[in-house]
Amino acid sequence: MTIRTKSVTAVVVALAAVGLGGCIHWSNPFASNTHAKYTGKGERIPVMALDDSLRPADALKGVGFYLPDPVLMADWPLPGGTPEQSVENAAAGETFAVAWRAKYGAGSARSTHITAPPIAAGGRIYVMDGAAKVTAYDAASGREIWHVDTALKTRRNHEAWGGGLAFDNGRLFVSSGYRFVSALDAATGKQIWQTHTEAPVHAAPTVSGGRVFVESVDDDLMTFDEGTGVPGWTYQALVEPARLLEATSPAITGDEVVASFASGELVALQTSNGNGLWTAVLSKSNRNSALSELRDIPGRPVVYKGDVYAVSHSGLFAAIDLRTGETRWTLPITSISTPWPAGDVVFVTDTTGHVTCVARQSGQVYWVVDLNKNVKKPKDRADWSGPTLASNRLVLVSSKGEAVALNPKTGALIKSLKITDDALLNPIAAGPDLYVATQNADLIAIR
Repeated sequence: MTIRTKSVTAVVVALAAVGLGGCIHWSNPFASNTHAKYTGKGERIPVMALDDSLRPADALKGVGFYLPDPVLMADWPLPGGTPEQSVENAAAGETFAVAWRAKYGAGSARSTHITAPPIAAGGRIYVMDGAAKVTAYDAASGREIWHVDTALKTRRNHEAWGGGLAFDNGRLFVSSGYRFVSALDAATGKQIWQTHTEAPVHAAPTVSGGRVFVESVDDDLMTFDEGTGVPGWTYQALVEPARLLEATSPAITGDEVVASFASGELVALQTSNGNGLWTAVLSKSNRNSALSELRDIPGRPVVYKGDVYAVSHSGLFAAIDLRTGETRWTLPITSISTPWPAGDVVFVTDTTGHVTCVARQSGQVYWVVDLNKNVKKPKDRADWSGPTLASNRLVLVSSKGEAVALNPKTGALIKSLKITDDALLNPIAAGPDLYVATQNADLIAIR
């Protein structure tokens, strides 16, 4: 069963009893939550007690940090831009003004939900609407090039939603709530192959090394041959009776794939055969609300400079050593977004609209900004998605139809932009533009 904590709420959830596990572990739970100073690689470091509020570290006051220069991203072929789900600083959206917008189909409603981030390749932007229609647009002008209805309606799948897109070698790979994974000719939209799955798929695929990797709603990581669609190995994680609507895509680096699941598990496997390398669980022991019982990690895990960054809905943000699976540090942050590491820091947005800048090595906090600080009524609070670091600015979008650009060194607001639509998916960058897919199925180019 699924639930959405953001503004589009159309799925009923029944919360089953969930055991109260420990904090973070890769094979056995840790015995204590005592504080420790960072002393080197491979040592677990709770940066603060789990009931403490995040606040800037005194040791970092007046201390600067490095951010890489912006780099033009010609393409954004995967949900996170690269197989690692990691892009440092894209050169895009510099003027921060809407260049064009296009309506691409059915938005999120009672029985339709947009879960697919846009992707970009070869001068085209590809999107999937809430009813499984896939459309290709010219990236510069917003002109529609082709569209195809991929909905596979049967007695079993008379009503379905969700899925995502990925691009590789001239092919567009589609995953779907209609229980299939397929490959389309990216030039024309013509189907090349289609393989059925036992369970619906709400997450976008990750394509790397000749394989398509995708997770089903049953927490089954599946692989398919990129050329033929023939199924390969699978990995079954613990199945949770309740999960968030938001879905995640695995991160891949070299011969290692890192996947996150609704159980709060973060698992590293060999890409060739699915053999396990390590497992961590992002689950807080002192959960105190029904929603915190949802251990889901709906944001993508991100691989960056030898570490994996992931954040769970149950309230833990962690940096984990990619090679060993050992936790470097943790912070008490509840999020359904994807962290953004760049240079010396990693940025993360929580479910209340706080954006936090964290030192990658120590887990200490540089700054925290509340994007809802001027909102007086709880019902008027926006849900914020992002960030995306572009042209030396942190870009986030909201459920209230606003995009903001923040100073990444301080969190100060640089510019805001009304995009009018409910936006719950991270902006992507391709060429000079940022692209936002809204819940009303509007594709917006920000130049």
